[in-house]
Amino acid sequence: MTTASIETNNYHSAKLWQIGLFALNNTATNLYMFALMFVSYYATGVAGLTVVIVSTILTFMRVFDGITDPIIGFIIDKTESKFGKFRPIMIIGNIILAGSILIMYNVTHQLPASFQMIFFIGIYAIYIVGYTLQTAVTKAAQTVLTNNPKQRPLFSIFDSVYNIVIFTGGQIYVASYLVGKHGDFNMGLFTELNTIVMIAAGVFTGLAVIALWQKDRKEFFGLADLTVNTRFRDYWPILKGNRPLQMLVISASTDKLASSVMRQAPVTVMFFGIMLGDYALSGTISMITIIPGVLITFIGVNYARKRGMKSTLVKASWLGVISFSILIGFFLVIDPSTVSLSNLGATTLLFLLLYSIGMGIATLTPSIVIPMIADVSDYETYKTGRYVPGMMGTIFSFIDKMVSSLAPALVGFLVAFIGYQNEFPQLGEALTTPLLVMTLIITFGIPIAGWLISIVAMNFYHLDGKKMEEVQSAIAKKKQDSEIEKDLPEIV
Repeated sequence: MTTASIETNNYHSAKLWQIGLFALNNTATNLYMFALMFVSYYATGVAGLTVVIVSTILTFMRVFDGITDPIIGFIIDKTESKFGKFRPIMIIGNIILAGSILIMYNVTHQLPASFQMIFFIGIYAIYIVGYTLQTAVTKAAQTVLTNNPKQRPLFSIFDSVYNIVIFTGGQIYVASYLVGKHGDFNMGLFTELNTIVMIAAGVFTGLAVIALWQKDRKEFFGLADLTVNTRFRDYWPILKGNRPLQMLVISASTDKLASSVMRQAPVTVMFFGIMLGDYALSGTISMITIIPGVLITFIGVNYARKRGMKSTLVKASWLGVISFSILIGFFLVIDPSTVSLSNLGATTLLFLLLYSIGMGIATLTPSIVIPMIADVSDYETYKTGRYVPGMMGTIFSFIDKMVSSLAPALVGFLVAFIGYQNEFPQLGEALTTPLLVMTLIITFGIPIAGWLISIVAMNFYHLDGKKMEEVQSAIAKKKQDSEIEKDLPEIV
């Protein structure tokens, strides 16, 4: 790497279009995640598997998904080809995703009943390998895309907007168009949905590959030729010795658990259907909070570019704590049924303001964490000489999947605590005091706890803007010193 290829401030920056297009790699995998949200309808309604079997398979596959993460991370860290480290993994992952979806939905129901379950498990496992391959790159390749602290947060803007379009727009598309067109979750619906997903995800992956083309080169891999060789057994010492990594994992996982709990279907029923008395509000308010959520993300990212991502994460978490704490007190002193879009009084407007802030923060904080993973990876290179972005990214994926899988169990335990051992609270039930208190605890209290834990963890996370300047300066200097040593024999 020539000295001229590094900016005077020791940063290698990316163009805005490169950051925006690379974020589509995450969008491509999220498209498949969205499509697979409906796989249980195919497995039970078309293939003929039972609800219990499908639920068991999906739970088991979640565990398998976590197990594959460190293995895939190791593969990424060891990959080096003339096509780069990350681009081949992205393409292979996307091909596996498309192939597994095609086979799953077109073959499973054609098989004899005795073979369907085994085949479904096998093809789903292959899907997970493809998914993990491509998603791991989203986190790992942040290190080569840019190391400029004013640029890394920009990924969060693109990623947040793309995800809103996928998950909110996609749900509207399925519920309002596809179900109406096909009448139910049948093969016609699955074929149309999966075709659109495969084409769009393929295009997005191609654009992400183009975005990474100039950056996926060895001179951007840690210390390049100076990088220390890492074995699989070295991963535990790395995790044990990297305090910023540990703190970021704690922060990200608690935020993820809180976010997952909030989005559980029983929680939506308890809050909107029973406490507010209007379940239809859940969809309408979700649409209303989109614009505030995007604005909060823009403001947060702009602040992160000036003050650093650590400071942004802490201040955003405090804002979430304050808004949801006020909402708890708010609902303890008012009649919750007065919150209504047909009666836009002060009560409803205050609720919409505070709820939009809290939900916006719940969108911002996970998006900020992704580029922070690149900082943690660079710190490991600075500290030990090891370049292991694959391992860093898949540690977060593993924790993310394991923790989010606890959300249904946590909700079930909490509602069972107030007497709902056999079934979840149902629409039309009376709002008792225990149900009101538990709804507030699950909807607002758990997110508050997650944000507070994140704030505490960040007190022990020392990779602020000043420290990252030191890290990037040291890495650049080692590279430049290496070039000088290579040229010495020729000068002599």
